[in-house]
Amino acid sequence: MPSEASETEEPRPPLGRQRVVRAAICHADAGGLESLTMRKVAGMLEVAPMALYRHVQNRDDLIDAMIDVVFSEIALPLGSTPWKAAMRDRALSLRDVLARHRWAIGLMESRRHPGPANLRHHDAVIGKLRAAGFDVAMVAHAYSVLDGYIYGFALTRMSVPFDTSAEIDAMAQDMFEPFPANEYPNLTEFVTDHVLKPGYDYAEEFEYGLDLILNALEEAFHAV
Repeated sequence: MPSEASETEEPRPPLGRQRVVRAAICHADAGGLESLTMRKVAGMLEVAPMALYRHVQNRDDLIDAMIDVVFSEIALPLGSTPWKAAMRDRALSLRDVLARHRWAIGLMESRRHPGPANLRHHDAVIGKLRAAGFDVAMVAHAYSVLDGYIYGFALTRMSVPFDTSAEIDAMAQDMFEPFPANEYPNLTEFVTDHVLKPGYDYAEEFEYGLDLILNALEEAFHAV
C-alpha cells in the first residue's frame, strides 16, 4: 500500500534544459557566479551531476543559456515608439534586469555562442535606430555610448558600499575621521550638503545621465 505522503506528494517536473538553467540562475542570483558548479546545480535539482549533461554540454554552455534568459527579460525596442523613448525604456529595463542578476553584468557582451534572445535583442536595438534614420556608423556610436553608460552605472551601483541613509552617514564618519577637519573641504561639502540630505538615492542619478546621453545623441543625429 502506498503511504499517505506518496499519495499526496506532487510529481517532480521532468528535468530539462530550461529547468537546469533556471536553477543555475537562482543559485547565481543568491550567491554569485563564482561558486556555481554543475554539482551544486544538481544538488538544487536533487539529481546526479551526470544527469545535467543530457541538457547542457558544460559550464560554459550553461552560462550561455543563463545569459540568454537574462536578455529575454529586457524590454525590446519594438513597435512605433520613437527611437529616443524606445532607447530610454530599453535602458531602464536593462538597468532593472541587471539589478536582479548582478552576476551577469560583466558577461552580457562576452558570449561567443549567444542564444536567440541575445541576438534578437541586439537586432531589435539596431533595427529601431536604423528605422529612425541612423546610419550604420551612428548606430555603432549610439549603441556603444548607451551600453557603456548602462553597464558602467550598474557595476558602480553594485559596488557602492551603502544603501540606507544610516549607512551613508556611518561611511562618511569613517571616511573623514582619520583626517583633520577641513582637510578636504570640497568633498566634505558635497557629502554633507548633498549626499547626506534626506531622500538622496544614488540610483536616481541613472536617469539624469541617461537623458543627457539621449539628448546629445539626438543633437548629433540631426547634425549629420
